[in-house]
Amino acid sequence: MEKEGVTHAENRSSDSNSDDEKRNTTAAALDDEPRITLNTDFVEDKERSKRLRRKVDLRFLPLCAFIYLLNYLDRGNIGAARIMNSETGDDILTVTNMTTKGYAVAISMFSVAYAVFEIPSNLIMKRYVRPSLWLSILLAGWGAITIGFTGVQTYPQVVVLRFLIGVFEAGFYPGIIYFITMWFPVEERSLRIALVGSSASAAGAFNGAIAYAVGQFNGAGGLEGFRWLFLIEGIVTVACVPLVLWFVPDYPARAKWLSEDDKQYISDRIQVRGGGYTKAHASKKEIMTTVFHPRMVAHYFAYLCDMIPLGSMTFFAPTIVNGLGYDSLQANLMTVPPWIFGYCICLLLAYSADKNNARGFHVAASSTVGFIGWLVQAVLPADAYGARYAMLFL
Repeated sequence: MEKEGVTHAENRSSDSNSDDEKRNTTAAALDDEPRITLNTDFVEDKERSKRLRRKVDLRFLPLCAFIYLLNYLDRGNIGAARIMNSETGDDILTVTNMTTKGYAVAISMFSVAYAVFEIPSNLIMKRYVRPSLWLSILLAGWGAITIGFTGVQTYPQVVVLRFLIGVFEAGFYPGIIYFITMWFPVEERSLRIALVGSSASAAGAFNGAIAYAVGQFNGAGGLEGFRWLFLIEGIVTVACVPLVLWFVPDYPARAKWLSEDDKQYISDRIQVRGGGYTKAHASKKEIMTTVFHPRMVAHYFAYLCDMIPLGSMTFFAPTIVNGLGYDSLQANLMTVPPWIFGYCICLLLAYSADKNNARGFHVAASSTVGFIGWLVQAVLPADAYGARYAMLFL
């Protein structure tokens, strides 16, 4: 019995050692694994932090903002395609025999895919694939699908492609937010997230302007204007894949353009002040406590209430403006000013929120103004074109 107990203990020890070896081998195989440990005696040098912050900002914020602009262009271009060249029957609804209800379903399929795949996408980026590679895969995926819209002939094809574009686009924005937490402490994130997120507003403006220009090509090469729109924007997206793969840094510990001392400094600064990279697994209790915390539930409700009208602006702004008395191409062009205004306000609010450390107030105030804009838009007379257009700015 004693020998048998020893044998079992030895087997358990051997199994444990084997498991440890497997884990070590797996960790070593992951070339995205940072190798910096926390310095608990960290003392911040404000001048050095400022210098490194600027260096990191210039390295990836402009590129990430531009790619997110493409993200929103490629998701929102269906709104322009819905009315583009409708006077000649060359819009996407007429060509694919899509009804207005069918259009709403296609838009919803994108949102369903987006909601389902956001969290899995971030888990993949956190545990299995380094950020620059994963973001490049997502970029290539939705770019290729956008090009695929060039060949749509039927309504089911539109629905399937909209779902697939939602699958690939879902992980990009939450991935960027998670990515920012690896490089910046809490009080420096709002403005940087806004610099990327405000690209949604810029994309709305660009989409209107691009749709106006591309609409002039209707019939060129035997293609309707909306097909040219998808083709051009999809090609630009795919062409940017190498930029993300080569120039987006993964973690401070892997940044070849930083000295070893600077890598250590940034990592310590982030971890001490909240954030940083980890492959640690949260317990079930930690996950449930976080997910159902009253503050998080309030965030869910507020974000849901904000995203519904944002989706309306993205997918229906050209239709709204078209209904105010403009033709299809003019309607796309007239969506530009409200989006530019929103872009400027977004950056201003984020700067103020970071500076005054008052994010809740800014969210509540801006949401209230947006609510007023939609409410007045709804109750104004149908022929109050000028006033209803002005409400799009709010």
